[in-house]
Amino acid sequence: MSKVKYYYDSESLSYKKIERKKRTTFKYAFVFLLGSALFGFLFVFIASQYIQSPKERALKRELQNSQLQFELLNKKMAEAEAVLSDIAERDNNIYRVYFEANPIPEEQRKAGFGGINRYKNLEGFDNSKLIIESNKRLDILQKQIVVQSKSLDEITKLAEEKEKLLAAIPAIQPVSNKDLTRMASGFGMRSDPFTKVRKMHWGMDFTAPRGTPIYATGDGVVTRADNRSSGYGNHIRIDHGYGYVSLYAHLYKYNVKKNQKVKRGDLIGFVGSTGRSQAPHCHYEIFKDGQRINPINFYYGSLTAEEFNELLEHASLENQSLD
Repeated sequence: MSKVKYYYDSESLSYKKIERKKRTTFKYAFVFLLGSALFGFLFVFIASQYIQSPKERALKRELQNSQLQFELLNKKMAEAEAVLSDIAERDNNIYRVYFEANPIPEEQRKAGFGGINRYKNLEGFDNSKLIIESNKRLDILQKQIVVQSKSLDEITKLAEEKEKLLAAIPAIQPVSNKDLTRMASGFGMRSDPFTKVRKMHWGMDFTAPRGTPIYATGDGVVTRADNRSSGYGNHIRIDHGYGYVSLYAHLYKYNVKKNQKVKRGDLIGFVGSTGRSQAPHCHYEIFKDGQRINPINFYYGSLTAEEFNELLEHASLENQSLD
């Protein structure tokens, strides 16, 4: 119970009870409640600034971890972009140059995405700009990887074709140096052994004893192994693909037959003197796209620099051919 208060009335010379008015009671109650509310608000405000709840601390840790992971992701993207840029540079300036392919334009490699807003669903958040930029980088990176992957697939195909081409090109002598008597005549104007008239000699004559092995100068398919071509006697023709055909004439006998596949260095026949020939030798020709070309430029696969210079010197002499 609240204490009863009295006051001294000088007129009646007695103590009288102090009666509290309802208005005053309400006033005190209002002031008390207002003060309590203000104190409570102030306490909550200060607590929210300096005191964290377990849930807030957990959220804060989660946010810090997210920021760390985002920084690591950015670092990884930067590293991936650097590696891809290096691959693209080598692709354009080494691989595609070597295989005679056009480089991929930079705008094609690093093109963005047009059309509708692909990132509309990422708008409206506190970190929307950051999230959208990261997604753009990832999308462009992914597209660059696809472009580079297709380019490397193309390079692989070109490499396979280049390997086949290098194996197919006639690149060795048809008669081994150790078996040669001499290089009798080269490509060019020569004296005919029968008419003594200067005329075009379309191949190279390798003099060797009858029965000396003759080798395929490149991979290919035998298209002819017969004596039904005027002047050549027993002869072999090999189609190497890519427009190359090699011809071996005046053979003693064959070691292959028509439609047989051969590899460079395979034994295909033996030196003879059949057809329009003055002595045992292998008359050798190369065709490119149907035109006869000088075989002297195709011996890089079997001769040293000194041997090639010696062969070149003999081939350039305007002597008498053997056929």
